[in-house]
Amino acid sequence: MTDWYLIRATGLVSLVLFTVVTVLGIATASRWRPRRAPSFVTLGLHRSLSLLAVVFIAIHVVTAVLDPYAGVTVLSVLVPFAAHWRPLFVGLGTVSLDLVAALIVTSLVRRHLSRHVWRAVHLLAYVSWPAAIAHSLGTGTDASSPWSQAATLVCIAAVGTTLTARLLRRDGLPKHLAPQGAS
Repeated sequence: MTDWYLIRATGLVSLVLFTVVTVLGIATASRWRPRRAPSFVTLGLHRSLSLLAVVFIAIHVVTAVLDPYAGVTVLSVLVPFAAHWRPLFVGLGTVSLDLVAALIVTSLVRRHLSRHVWRAVHLLAYVSWPAAIAHSLGTGTDASSPWSQAATLVCIAAVGTTLTARLLRRDGLPKHLAPQGAS
């Protein structure tokens, strides 16, 4: 029973942290920062919360594998859609985890990669985060509860709002899409 609570709690905390990290990543890429704060504040917070999110994701995954009732195997953690229970949604969690692993590895070796390679891999966060949301909605035992739905909606609204603001910023648009006279 303790495993079940730990899986649920670390899953929810992971989702919230992953959402905050995604929002901060968009903010960092957009060069947004708190007023009068140097730009490294947003980047530092993004990096620190990323590490914390990884810790919670690791606890979530390990606890799910160790819990005999969860039905999660090492194979289903490593190979997408190999799970026997809810293979689509567990598989989406695996896809998200695999993409996060790619983000971690490329971030650790960033100085050895070109900026274009690192950025291309880092853009996988735009796939990883919605996969994590879908995983949460499809496997979470509390997914239909009002508090879980509210938390998920807040996460979706936060990323959606930040991403929309980034895409609508005149100077954030590619030159061929920017209005005339915009940089």
